[in-house]
Amino acid sequence: MPATVVVGAQWGDEGKGKIVDLLAGNSDVVCRYQGGPNAGHTIIREGERFALHHIPSGIISGAVSVIGAGCVVNPEQLVAELDGLEGRGISTSRLHLSGNAHLIMPWHLLLDGASEKALGRLQIGTTRRGIGPAYADKAARVGVRVQDLLDPAIMRKKIELALIEKNAVLERIFDLDPLESDRIVADLIPLGERLSSHIVDASLLVDAALRDNKRVLLEGAQGTLLDLDHGTYPYVTSSNPLAGSAATGVGIGPTRIDGVIGVAKAYITRVGEGPFPTQIEGADQERVRELGQEFGTTTGRERRCGWLDLVALRFAARVNGLTSLAITKIDVLSTFAELPVCTTYRLPDGSTTREFPAHQSDFHGATPVYEQLPGWQTDVEDITSLAELPQNARDYLAFIQEHTEVPVTVVGTGAGREQVIVEGGLDALLAGGGNS
Repeated sequence: MPATVVVGAQWGDEGKGKIVDLLAGNSDVVCRYQGGPNAGHTIIREGERFALHHIPSGIISGAVSVIGAGCVVNPEQLVAELDGLEGRGISTSRLHLSGNAHLIMPWHLLLDGASEKALGRLQIGTTRRGIGPAYADKAARVGVRVQDLLDPAIMRKKIELALIEKNAVLERIFDLDPLESDRIVADLIPLGERLSSHIVDASLLVDAALRDNKRVLLEGAQGTLLDLDHGTYPYVTSSNPLAGSAATGVGIGPTRIDGVIGVAKAYITRVGEGPFPTQIEGADQERVRELGQEFGTTTGRERRCGWLDLVALRFAARVNGLTSLAITKIDVLSTFAELPVCTTYRLPDGSTTREFPAHQSDFHGATPVYEQLPGWQTDVEDITSLAELPQNARDYLAFIQEHTEVPVTVVGTGAGREQVIVEGGLDALLAGGGNS
């Protein structure tokens, strides 16, 4: 049985959690393959809101849920999330955590906040959750891994070694108090005991599920344009959300992946710093923000809102190999009489392009060229099929499909789990990502 990837096709916050939760009901295993608690998935089920940070969205549906080796984990926050779900009647016994995932340590949190503060107006706009420093230590081969929680002696040695350098940086560069290894170890031991039953060989677990013809769903955090290698660097995350990273982040071969579902809003948002060509000016920005409740799941920060950018969405289709598109939140646009959609960029030299600029100087200076599409100005929240949508809404979706050359197979019409249209049914979507 092939695996299916769900990937954010914009700057994150596209509604991946809702789509994964929807598909999880027809999946056996749901895996998170990268990122840390700087990304949140919000799921609304039967009027109840769940905000997930570490844990895959499939946990709400009762699917086997896996945090892969490509993730970084704050153990204190993960335990709090587990306890919070258990307190609300959601079993977490089916959560599995890769022993190869890396831990976010106290010095990562301090260094993240201090370095952002030192950058001033040049700051990247991180969530200050320690994600970047944790991935940096992973690449430098001085990280502390989840499996180290199971051996306090090894964990202590790694912490003591790390603090030789980290305390020097904290004290001499940022004028902060040094950290004590004894205190860190003492805090981590009970967290390790709490998590021990969840720690597994995630690669082996997922491979076994695929061999047993189980349906495996792989979800990323953030979105395509925040990818460390292919996003709008340096205003990116510290890992690779692209679909290609799902294989390494979980530990399976790329040939096991058959479908890639890209999730995009009917408009676009961005959190933090960095260029944003289609950002809406004036009162309409606040209007979209309020209608879409565009505030961060993890931080509560206001999201910057923009009109749909098809240049960026075509780029996402290319670098992810999208086989289908899920377009969310079309209900947010229902009050607008006219909808600008960006189809090309005008570059600083006066030329226009349909392709996402490869050079940052071109992208930073790009301005959007819009086509104006008529709005539908009709409530769509109770509509259950594409045929019932207003003609202008269907035309809007067809315009997206035409310009991306990717079929639109899922349409979100409201915030609730049930407010979604799936063309062809969930089974077909999971079996081939829309190409079956």
